[in-house]
Amino acid sequence: MRVAIVCGGPSPEAEVSRVSGQCFADGLHRRGHHVTRLELSPRLADDLAACAPEVVVPMLHGVPGEDGSVQAFLDVLGYAYVGSGHAASATAIRKSLTKLVARRARLPVADDFIVRRGDDTAAMSRDSIAHLGTSLVVKPDTQGSALGVRLLHDMTSASLHAELDSAMSAYDQLLIEPFMDGAELTVGVLDEYGAEPVAFPVIEIRTPESAWYDYEHRYAAGLSTHLVPAPIPEGDAKRMQDAAVALHTAIGCTDLSRTDFIRSPSGEVVLLELNNLPGMTPTSLYPDGASAIGIGFDELVERLATSAKARGPAIKW
Repeated sequence: MRVAIVCGGPSPEAEVSRVSGQCFADGLHRRGHHVTRLELSPRLADDLAACAPEVVVPMLHGVPGEDGSVQAFLDVLGYAYVGSGHAASATAIRKSLTKLVARRARLPVADDFIVRRGDDTAAMSRDSIAHLGTSLVVKPDTQGSALGVRLLHDMTSASLHAELDSAMSAYDQLLIEPFMDGAELTVGVLDEYGAEPVAFPVIEIRTPESAWYDYEHRYAAGLSTHLVPAPIPEGDAKRMQDAAVALHTAIGCTDLSRTDFIRSPSGEVVLLELNNLPGMTPTSLYPDGASAIGIGFDELVERLATSAKARGPAIKW
């Protein structure tokens, strides 16, 4: 199979994307496939035409690439590709839209406020503290890998106002949620063409005491531990697996996704977000979930590429 892997580009997550792309390429090479790695650039259409792939893997993290823009581009060019289509990708990249879909599907999500550039951040600060409390999480609506996330405690209206104004200098839209202390958990979904979606076992992510699963702890070897399966009650694990498949399906994802959760010490579970193009680096969670059900990395990437090829292009000219 001729496969083109697209990675990099101008996203803040470009370096992680390149590592994911190289790992994906290495796995396909070991399975005997012909792989070309391409950098996301204005020359992409010409680069793809030159290598004439049967399948494209947009191994892209962040914007552009994970937001449906590259997927729509590939649709118009008539390529089959790994991962969700442009509409599902555009929904999943926005945490606020993902939560709207989750609420319609009766899945557990935290209350929130959305702050857009130009909003009255002073009034938003007062309302957020009144309704959500003084311990908060402020996160960019469309950024991945925990970039830009702020964990804020003992906030006042004035201090939150300052935090929002600072964050709005870098992002157009923010999500404010109540801070929830608990175990960080995730569930991958494998959704091969012609088959029912399968949820991987729940993974618990542990970081050193006083640390959290930020960008550094996600990608630096040895700074986080993945417990597979997570040491939680079987009923809770099943509910999370069912929720991950339900959200994947409701958004319209294909091939793969990974949904993140928080579970409090009392057992309350809250769904945080869905990642429609999970990382494939040596420290990534999605391959660990696959491995737990007997799917090695090389087999996993081959099955994803094969699924995309079998599905074919969305637009057939």
